[in-house]
Amino acid sequence: MSLAANLRRGAEALGLPLADAQVDALLTYLDLILKWNRVYNLTSLRDPQQILTHHLLDSLASVPPLMRHVDGRGVRLLDVGSGAGLPGVVIAICRPELPVDCLDAVAKKAAFIQQVASELKMTHLRGLHQRVEQITDRYDVVCSRAFASLADFTRWSGGALKEGGVWLAMKGKRPEDEIAALPPEVEVFHVEQLQVPGLDAERCIVWMRRAAAIA
Repeated sequence: MSLAANLRRGAEALGLPLADAQVDALLTYLDLILKWNRVYNLTSLRDPQQILTHHLLDSLASVPPLMRHVDGRGVRLLDVGSGAGLPGVVIAICRPELPVDCLDAVAKKAAFIQQVASELKMTHLRGLHQRVEQITDRYDVVCSRAFASLADFTRWSGGALKEGGVWLAMKGKRPEDEIAALPPEVEVFHVEQLQVPGLDAERCIVWMRRAAAIA
């Protein structure tokens, strides 16, 4: 089965039907990952089908939960330690109404995101070369995928989170030890299990907010 057919089938299984333009954009993005991967180590995977399943579909799995949380509100999203732009670029392709900044401390990875934004003509997507502790902008959603422990992620990115904002951390198996290690000022308000089509592995989203925001 072709990459396009697998992408469409996987997205439909996630309850996320894609327009033709979105399929084209995601496949162009996959091609750019493969092209840049020859020079820069964006991912250890080299097989297009594996990249589709392990990276694109895995990232697409975050979009329906994100949109349920957003519920029609205008929000800004920061993807911390974005690497090749996962999940930030995928979210930006699926939800063009959301401004998405993909942050990485490695210059070549931020440059790659900028190249993706340019080639796909996505003015709402930016690649930022910076450490998250240095960010001065504030975001409604701060997300990460395979970036750091929950405690480190929330501590380092706390300055970038708007009052009333949320952290979205993509993880594998429910990280009980990491949740237990969170400081009292960070509250886990939901752990959402994900089913990624074609991926035989546990996945979840850990949703967090500042405990003071509960009042």
